[in-house]
Amino acid sequence: MDNLISIQFDLDTTDSTAALGFELWLDSKLVVDVDHVRGAQQIIQPVSDEGGEHELKFVLKNKTTDHTKVDDQGNIVKDACLIVKNIKFDEIDLGYDCFTKLARYHHSYNTDQAPVVETFYGEMGCNGYVVLQFTTPGYLWLLENM
Repeated sequence: MDNLISIQFDLDTTDSTAALGFELWLDSKLVVDVDHVRGAQQIIQPVSDEGGEHELKFVLKNKTTDHTKVDDQGNIVKDACLIVKNIKFDEIDLGYDCFTKLARYHHSYNTDQAPVVETFYGEMGCNGYVVLQFTTPGYLWLLENM
């Protein structure tokens, strides 16, 4: 039987009335699918701790232009976003600095323009996905990256 590690994080929204959806993918397999994030929740996902390369993908879906309010000058005055924070591997907090160093946010500003890849700071405001690549055994990866 495989040894398992637990990956957990907190998921929240800035606007519970906006029907923002969320998916979590592990190694190209959909493991969590939420049609409407209505409030704070903790996500826990077991992962085999046998040696290997892995990819976590956090997906924001279903955002529309109606979820962003702008003033007459084009400034955003209210926006619906998803927040991903407190990421832990077996109860060890990656910390903000480690997570932002390693995670990449792929999106196109909810337009038809070419996708961009940016540092992820914990808040998803555009349809797209955040990728975090890691290796197991988890404790070795944590030692190398923290």
